[in-house]
Amino acid sequence: MTATTTPRTTPAATVLHRGDSGPEVTELQRRLRQVNLYGDRISGIFTRSVEDAVRTYQLARGIQGDPLGAYGPATRKSLESETSGPSSSPSPSGT
Repeated sequence: MTATTTPRTTPAATVLHRGDSGPEVTELQRRLRQVNLYGDRISGIFTRSVEDAVRTYQLARGIQGDPLGAYGPATRKSLESETSGPSSSPSPSGT
């Protein structure tokens, strides 16, 4: 009986923190790249670089309701409103 694991339901209910990994983190990295806050490799791992980018985004947008550096509902709503979702193309520029 430990309280260290958090239940994962739907992506909208998930709060991502440093150390998490998976497709939701990959999408977060891509969205942060779209707003020019993340330049590292898209790895699907929530690293310190991702945490720093999320924190910078939260501070720049005045987002409240999520802990700094954590990708929670308020941060997700804001970031998703100004970026495009996952696509088959890794670059939104197109030629």
